[in-house]
Amino acid sequence: MPPGHRRNPLSMSKLIDRIENKIHGAKTNAHDFAQIAKSVAEEKLMDVPYVDLVIQFIGASGIPKMDVVGSADPYFVAKIDNRISIVSTVQTDTLAPVWNEIWRVKHVPVTADIHVELFDKDVGAPHDDYIGKFKTSVTAGAKEVEIEGPLFRRSRGTFWLKVESTPSQPDANDGSYIFDGPVRYSRHCSPTIGVLTNLDKARLYSTWKVYLIGVGKFFGSNYQHWNRNYKAAQSIFQGATSIPIRSTIQAGHRMLYSRSTSNAFGTLETTTEFFKLLQGIEPRTLARFFPQRKSTSADADIPSSGFQNRVKPVVYTYIISAEDDSFRFSETGAAFFVDFASKHALHANCAENVRYSGEFHPRPHCGWDKFDDSMSDDDIQWELVIDNNSGTYSPDPKLLPVLKQLLEYNFPGLVVYALAHEDPELSRSRDACKEYAMRCRGLQADDLEPHAAEGEVTLSSKASIGAGGLLKRNTS
Repeated sequence: MPPGHRRNPLSMSKLIDRIENKIHGAKTNAHDFAQIAKSVAEEKLMDVPYVDLVIQFIGASGIPKMDVVGSADPYFVAKIDNRISIVSTVQTDTLAPVWNEIWRVKHVPVTADIHVELFDKDVGAPHDDYIGKFKTSVTAGAKEVEIEGPLFRRSRGTFWLKVESTPSQPDANDGSYIFDGPVRYSRHCSPTIGVLTNLDKARLYSTWKVYLIGVGKFFGSNYQHWNRNYKAAQSIFQGATSIPIRSTIQAGHRMLYSRSTSNAFGTLETTTEFFKLLQGIEPRTLARFFPQRKSTSADADIPSSGFQNRVKPVVYTYIISAEDDSFRFSETGAAFFVDFASKHALHANCAENVRYSGEFHPRPHCGWDKFDDSMSDDDIQWELVIDNNSGTYSPDPKLLPVLKQLLEYNFPGLVVYALAHEDPELSRSRDACKEYAMRCRGLQADDLEPHAAEGEVTLSSKASIGAGGLLKRNTS
């Protein structure tokens, strides 16, 4: 059998009967042999080659203006047979966007199709404007495709992409439609009212999404269900009174992960690039992340901490999503989390299951208790300490070695210590991180826990409004 083929043995007569039934069932589309072949392939009634794809989404031109004022902020959502999807970056103020984004997917049947929908990001609006869509096959080669509009299939421009295809290896048996990189991230910055009105010291909290490779490969069929014995989780997932609580948390999630023109995007090729995500961000970067914000004279009075572009001694809350294999996290002590029943449910969008969850923090190889800011971050080997400290999902500690392997697989060379939440070494390392933040970085004790300073509006209070219908935004 040639490489990349799979076979479901049937007698010849039964095979012919099943194929004829498929053709009869699809008689309204009998002219579309490709659709019939795909339907047959999905039931594995015939030998269908499987391929590994590298798809380059190059760009588009001739995109129409969707608003009366301004140009467009286009992005696209691509899917393969509705089995796996990717969301692009937002290109600002252009009718000829250039993405040059790569997507690698393994074990895809040659009968598959790529479906792409384009949208115009409309910041602050309930929904983004729909531009159009197109479909193309996974056959190798450069492709120039017309974007089809919603009315009378009017042309909405032209899209360029390139597909590379190689036969899947015969021993590759991890399923089909497997995401294979690159590891992509998005950073969503959320200012408090204190930042925007200068009523309080500058605060800028971020949430991250990092799309991991091989989550299914390592975790297999293991999922972590919400903890039925945890009172806070019961208030979210159980009983009629849980409905408004979930609505508020889900509104908060939409805000935290709102797709915006001010988001930062990129790929992570090395472990060093991962730790750059954990560096401090200065108030003067507000203009880059929030171009719509008007500067004031008070901006000049905001002091620089002197620790920009340095790894922060911070504890992060994380989940690995069962929905899209993304590693979602933010600072545990962010004031945005005040009054939320569960930070983990907030990141998970109240999903009943996650792959894993807990907290993590970076530390230098020598430990925070022996570190000094006279040392250059570039001269330090950084480590990641990650745990299963999540009451909402109560992850199985026996899977901590699997979590370690997954992260090391995505970031070769990364040193990971996966520790159970009751491990004394975890407490020592986490306490040393927090103590260094207070002793050397000027943080106060209450900065390390969720709280609301004077003049700040918490995410939960905004989310309560959002749950009532005033704030509904698309998520990435």
